[in-house]
Amino acid sequence: ATREETPKTLGKWTSKAPLPTARADLAVAVINDLAYAVGGYDSNRNISNVVESYDPTTNSWVTRAPMPTARAGLAAGVVNGILYAVGGANGGVLNTVEAYDPSTDSWTSMAPMPTSRDLLSVGVVNGILYAVGGCCDGSFNPLNTVEAYDARTNAWSTKASMPSPRYGLAVGVVHGILYAVGGESDSGINIVEAYDPAANTWTTEAPMPKGRVYLTAGVINGILYAVGGHYGHALKSVEAYNPATNAWTDMTSMPSNREQLAAGIVKHKLYAIGGRGQFVLNTVDAFSPR
Repeated sequence: ATREETPKTLGKWTSKAPLPTARADLAVAVINDLAYAVGGYDSNRNISNVVESYDPTTNSWVTRAPMPTARAGLAAGVVNGILYAVGGANGGVLNTVEAYDPSTDSWTSMAPMPTSRDLLSVGVVNGILYAVGGCCDGSFNPLNTVEAYDARTNAWSTKASMPSPRYGLAVGVVHGILYAVGGESDSGINIVEAYDPAANTWTTEAPMPKGRVYLTAGVINGILYAVGGHYGHALKSVEAYNPATNAWTDMTSMPSNREQLAAGIVKHKLYAIGGRGQFVLNTVDAFSPR
């Protein structure tokens, strides 16, 4: 058996109610224990503005107000209970930022990102949203751009560049440090680099055992989980990174191979939502580390 096929028994996956609108290259963010699935592209490759929220307690989905700007390859982060949908592409690469308030089910346009990009990732530290990496000007040149959004002032600032330019990466935040994992880069796709916002500096960390692009990630109890993605084909493998030991561990694989998926953490479970295998998927699986 290949490594991808080797069964692992660290953590457990369970299947959940499917996403009403199958989508890939979507973004997911969690507010008040609801996971919001935003944008992406559908089975016909149409760029989507659909917003649907998932409640794990009822295992059910609800349709929400659509995003004003349809886009795929976007990223999403939450600051003070507001979801910020950042960048993406729809015909061209966007610097669009739109904010969703779940209490009013409404969207507002915010200050655009200085650098238009899609296939980026974001992390939030101390109420500041960091937009990391991405591309694409039609040539798929990876970016090392890092820009920070302050929701209090609705303003962007430029931060220290990521050492390895890449797109299709994932970001997780552990104890105020932002970890950028995987993605397409000139120097490999298993790269892990850590950003300290307080010092505005980057450090290189232990690489992922399995390189991957178009993955997703989530953090549970100080451990970052890198889920799915692409390396020659869509992957179902899951690897866990412990920043305290700077080491990776193989975990139980997802039930199915998926790339261009997104994930949200609700009550110490990771919900892996949508993506694509051979087709665009509406699959939702929940991972519990124990």
